[in-house]
Amino acid sequence: MAHPTQLGFQDAASPVMEELLHFHDHALMIVFLISTLVLYIIVAMVSTKLTNKYILDSQEIEIVWTVLPAVILVLIALPSLRILYLMDEINDPHLTIKAMGHQWYWSYEYTDYEDLGFDSYMVPTQDLTPGQFRLLETDHRMVVPMESPIRVLVSAEDVLHSWAVPSLGVKMDAVPGRLNQTAFIASRPGVFYGQCSEICGANHSFMPIVVEAVPLEHFESWSSLMLEDA
Repeated sequence: MAHPTQLGFQDAASPVMEELLHFHDHALMIVFLISTLVLYIIVAMVSTKLTNKYILDSQEIEIVWTVLPAVILVLIALPSLRILYLMDEINDPHLTIKAMGHQWYWSYEYTDYEDLGFDSYMVPTQDLTPGQFRLLETDHRMVVPMESPIRVLVSAEDVLHSWAVPSLGVKMDAVPGRLNQTAFIASRPGVFYGQCSEICGANHSFMPIVVEAVPLEHFESWSSLMLEDA
């Protein structure tokens, strides 16, 4: 999760997020090189006293500053389109979960099970235990098996919401009357925090998302306990 004074992204916990981090570094390096070149030209123009009043145009320079930006845009567009394709691709999910946004909590339904579903509310500050995070902890976590393709169906009951978990590289709008879907693979065990990312009313800041990735055998034990309690 994020920490104070952090400037970069959260640590990647899914293959898609790793690709996004690589693309971010790739694009940032291109921006750095362009900025350095422009700064050098500005400094050179300001500091030199040499002028040439006989040069009115330069065909070679015009070709360069037309072709070079086109090449740079292609170098940015190709990996970006590849990542967009990977984010939309959902192949043979091992588990499907329906996430429904409400004012102001989330409800989850494991569609592969008959009676496995629950509401997830933020834990009030006065009820937090040592080690829990203020405004981020929930009374029920969305537990998923690690290293398994998970499909999440996202919708809302009242107003627009957005289901987002930065470490997993997922963000999907929850639209009333519409069923959107996204997918992820948790590449390591852990607890990953997110929040509603669409302003949805007075308590928009108080409907966190907590995804806990565990080994498959632990997930089976958890689901059995939840079904018994139901």
